[in-house]
Amino acid sequence: MQLSEFLVAWRTTLLPDREVVDALVHPAHAAPSPALAVALKRWPGHYYWSDEPDGRHLILTRPLGRPRRERWALHGALFLATLLTTTFAGAVLAGAIPYANPFDFFTGGHIVLSDLARAWSKGLGFSLPLLAILLCHELGHYLTARRYRLDVSPPYFIPVPLWPSFIGTMGAFIRLRTVPADRRQLFDVGVAGPLAGFAVALPLLWIGLAHSQPLPGHGELSGMLLAIGGDTAGLGDSLVTLVLRRLVHGGAPALLLSPLAFAGWVGMFVTMLNLLPISQLDGGHILYAALPRWHGRVALALWLPLLVPRCSMRTGRCPARGDRSRGRRSRCSRSRLRRCRSVLRKSSLRLSLPKPA
Repeated sequence: MQLSEFLVAWRTTLLPDREVVDALVHPAHAAPSPALAVALKRWPGHYYWSDEPDGRHLILTRPLGRPRRERWALHGALFLATLLTTTFAGAVLAGAIPYANPFDFFTGGHIVLSDLARAWSKGLGFSLPLLAILLCHELGHYLTARRYRLDVSPPYFIPVPLWPSFIGTMGAFIRLRTVPADRRQLFDVGVAGPLAGFAVALPLLWIGLAHSQPLPGHGELSGMLLAIGGDTAGLGDSLVTLVLRRLVHGGAPALLLSPLAFAGWVGMFVTMLNLLPISQLDGGHILYAALPRWHGRVALALWLPLLVPRCSMRTGRCPARGDRSRGRRSRCSRSRLRRCRSVLRKSSLRLSLPKPA
C-alpha cells in the first residue's frame, strides 16, 4: 500500500465492485501533513476522514474492474412515459381534458394523440415541477452514492394511468447494487434525497401558493382545496404548508390550489412519506445509520397501533360458549395470544433493515 508510511494500522475489505481501506493515521500526519496531502492527491479513488476514539481514520475507496454499463435507453423511456402520464393528469386536474372512467386508457375511450396535443399547455404546469422534485430527490441519492464510489443505478421513473394514482406516477427509485462500507455512507445516501427534494419543493410550493386563488369559504371545506373536474377535494396541511399558506395569503379560510402549488404539495407529501423511519424508506436507512439498536423498536412502535386491532379481532373470534370449560377457553385465548405475538415478531423482523457488512 503506497500510503503505508503514514499509517499505524489498516484493514482492507474487498467488495465485488470496490476495495475499501479503513486506516488509522499516524498522529504526526493526522492534520494531515503536507506529505500525506500530496500522497492523497495520487490516490485512484475517493477518501474521507473519520474521527474515532482511537485516533483519526482515513476511509479510502477505489473501484475494482470495469464500471457497469447502464441501460440509459430504458431510463429515458420511463422518464418520457412518466412525463406523458403526469402531463395527462395535470390536464385532467386543470379541466382541459374530460375524464370520467379510469379504464379509458385501456378501452380506447380517449384519442390519445389529440388529447396530448391539448394537454401540453395545461398539463405541463403540473408535470414539469412534479418531475423536477422527483428527479432532484433521486439525484440526491444517486450523486451521493457515486461520490462514495457505490454501484448505483440511475433513477427509474414509474408511469401509471390515472388509476390507481390520479397524479400519473408512483414516483421513482434507484437501485443500490452494492453494500455501503459503513453507516456514514448509508446515512449520507439516505438523507441526501429528502434534502434535495425538499430544497426544490419548498420554493415551488411558495410560488404556486402565490398563484393560487384565495376563497372566502367553500361550504364545509376549508384550508387547501384541489379542483378535480367539477368537484373539489380538501387537502391536508403539514406544518410547512400551513406556515407558507399563512405567509402568502394571511388568514384566508380556503385556498384553491394552482397546478404548481399542488405539485409542490405532492413533493412535500413524498418527502414526509420517505422520512418515515421504517423498512427500506429513506427514514429507515437514516435511523439505522444513526441509531442501529433502535431502528427495529421504532419501526415496531409505528406499526403496533395497526397490528394490535387486527390481533384483537382475531382473538375475539375464539369461541366462548357457556357449555365449554373455563380451561378450554383459557387455552384458546393463550393460543390466540401466541399467534398475535408471532405476528408482531415476524413484522418486526420484516421491518428491520439489513445490516451492511
